[in-house]
Amino acid sequence: MVKEIERAGIPVVHICTVTPISLTVGANRIVPAVAIPHPLGNPALTMAEEKALRRKIILTALKALSTDITEQTVFDVE
Repeated sequence: MVKEIERAGIPVVHICTVTPISLTVGANRIVPAVAIPHPLGNPALTMAEEKALRRKIILTALKALSTDITEQTVFDVE
């Protein structure tokens, strides 16, 4: 689905827990997530720490969305 949306001219960011699968299926902008049962969070963290983690992932995805790329790119969450 990601490739079809991009073919229509709309950039897409794929936030995923298993980046090799995203690379295999051809996603262009990939942001690694935390874990399969909790892709955008970590229940072991405090509420404040989890909010900060989620914010970092989303800000990385927005950065990826606005970045011009010429090949598949994995954006590390900083």
